[in-house]
Amino acid sequence: MPHPKPVPVAVVFRRGGGRLPRTVHPGAWWLWALGLATAASRTTNPLLLALLLAVAGFVVANRRGDAPWALAFRMYLFLGLFIVVMRVLFRIVFGAGAASGHILVDLPEIPLPEWAAGIHLFGPVGLEHVLGGFYDGLRLATMIVCLGAANALASPKRMLKAVPAALYEVGAAVVVALSVAPQLVESVHRVRRARRLRGGAQKGMRALRSIAIPVLQDALDRSLALAAAMDSRGYGRNRHLPRSIRLVTGVLTLVGLIGVCVGVYALLDGGTPRYLGATMLPGGLVVAGIGFVLTGRRINRSVYLPDRWRLAEFGVAACGLGTGALLYLTSRIDAGNLYPSLSPLAWPELAPLPVLALLAGVLPAWLAPPPPPTTPRLGDTMPDAPGSGSTDTGTTIREKSVR
Repeated sequence: MPHPKPVPVAVVFRRGGGRLPRTVHPGAWWLWALGLATAASRTTNPLLLALLLAVAGFVVANRRGDAPWALAFRMYLFLGLFIVVMRVLFRIVFGAGAASGHILVDLPEIPLPEWAAGIHLFGPVGLEHVLGGFYDGLRLATMIVCLGAANALASPKRMLKAVPAALYEVGAAVVVALSVAPQLVESVHRVRRARRLRGGAQKGMRALRSIAIPVLQDALDRSLALAAAMDSRGYGRNRHLPRSIRLVTGVLTLVGLIGVCVGVYALLDGGTPRYLGATMLPGGLVVAGIGFVLTGRRINRSVYLPDRWRLAEFGVAACGLGTGALLYLTSRIDAGNLYPSLSPLAWPELAPLPVLALLAGVLPAWLAPPPPPTTPRLGDTMPDAPGSGSTDTGTTIREKSVR
């Protein structure tokens, strides 16, 4: 009986003829998210911010995996909604007395002592005042959702592998901090699953106590276990380096990072002089780079199977950074449509260039390869090995185990 023609492995494991599933470098997703967050910081137009939220949500829905940290995106959406509501309520409670224009409702104003002059509690609520709070809250919420998208797409543990050797200890702390929200979401799902299996019928506020305490205890146990594991592997131990070298490299790194932060703030803030950002950012990068090189030469750290930057990673990062750069240039050249007028009140408008810039941020939904599944499901098909003589390509994992 003739054997069938061997099929290449790259073809066997393709999903519907598409690209091979693999994990994208976490740095690419974070650069993409930071570019979207930069674009959100340059506008208060609710139409552009809503489009930016749609772009981030579409990319997450198409390129997130089934890992625990991928479940945290919904929590960031609720956090953004909470920020918008609190921002509007803050404007109504503390700034409504100075409102003018289109009055929505006239609330009684609470008088305050003389030392609190300029602060108003309640009073007439104007439409312009409420919209101003809504625009500011929506901008901040969009920035947080963009960072939440990076948290849902990038693995915190793989991000630690990409941290430079000079920042490895600091990067470990940052990665642990970034993984708090995904761990809380995973703990909530696990506790709710356990309650359903035990027949827990309480819902709403009554179930809060039976969920919150186990979730906090689980998060604390995980943090202690992670700290013990890091300590047993020698994290934070740099006694082999002389004190003078640690001091010099620490000062260089700290001064350089401060310069980078000042330069980035000067570039993003339209009220600061341009020369401040043009000088502080390159200078900070040079000084921090010197500190990184001096520290990295004296730290021996091995990485198992390091993540490589390929064409897809560069495309993902370029889409996000391009979106932020185009919005930044638009705000410098023509910022009329980026900041809707509140006095006089005008309807927000869309310009072609900002819309095209935001649509460039959705390209990673097709440029990035699909994520690999972390756990196989029983209903998934498993192709037979090439050359085995079997023709049933739809054999399931359960049937394979029976055979």
